[in-house]
Amino acid sequence: MIKAIMMSLVLGILYARTGLEGSQIEFFNGLSDITLAVLMFSVGISVGGNRQVFHKIKEHHVKILLIPIGIVGGSILGGVVCSKLMNMPLNASVAITSGLGWYTLSGVLLTDLAGADIGTIAFLANLFREILSFMLIPVIAKYCNHYTAIAPAAATSEDTTLPVLIKYTSEEVVVMAVINGVVCSMMVPILINFFYNVL
Repeated sequence: MIKAIMMSLVLGILYARTGLEGSQIEFFNGLSDITLAVLMFSVGISVGGNRQVFHKIKEHHVKILLIPIGIVGGSILGGVVCSKLMNMPLNASVAITSGLGWYTLSGVLLTDLAGADIGTIAFLANLFREILSFMLIPVIAKYCNHYTAIAPAAATSEDTTLPVLIKYTSEEVVVMAVINGVVCSMMVPILINFFYNVL
């Protein structure tokens, strides 16, 4: 999966370097909006199709939100720190980290809000977060605890990083990871728009 993502990125860059006309750029922008709608529809299907998610929500009530709240808070704090270290505007930096690993959505949203430069940074930062999650989850699960291993995955804990969480944690943690991924995925567009426009 990671190889396919990186190959697609490189091919896209090479294709764009050949010189695209305005109509081609508009076509790909429109295509990305359709793709995002399909992605959000897919998230809805995964939520509606997983009965354990609703069972756990009934069982834990508000406590179930502690993991996503911690992840969102840590990501925002990371954005503030990166803003200082990279000398980047605070609103852009926090909006980028608010992508929570969902590189396709954050890249497109921030391209629309802030331009191609910030959109590309958002795409790459969140892509690298996902890639690092594959490496960090086994280590965190072994040396910290299984619930902490959900943190680096953020929004991806319901899909791409879920197989790694299944392998290195327990069934209980996996259900919580799916719920966390759903909550984080729903929060990404809200957080990006809020922080970019308010800070």
